[in-house]
Amino acid sequence: MSASLRSVDGQDEATILREIQSALRDLRFGAVEITVHNAQVVQIERKEKFRLHNPGKQQG
Repeated sequence: MSASLRSVDGQDEATILREIQSALRDLRFGAVEITVHNAQVVQIERKEKFRLHNPGKQQG
């Protein structure tokens, strides 16, 4: 499947792809959501989760 990205507010395809790549950079746990409206990328949202380890609690 092939798709092209239309420009949004003067941003070209390369700029949009860089923003998506930036949102993915160093993401260990989480999600990147890309919102498209009328075949245009209008929002890129990054949700990151942090896993905490409790050394005092025994797992079992």
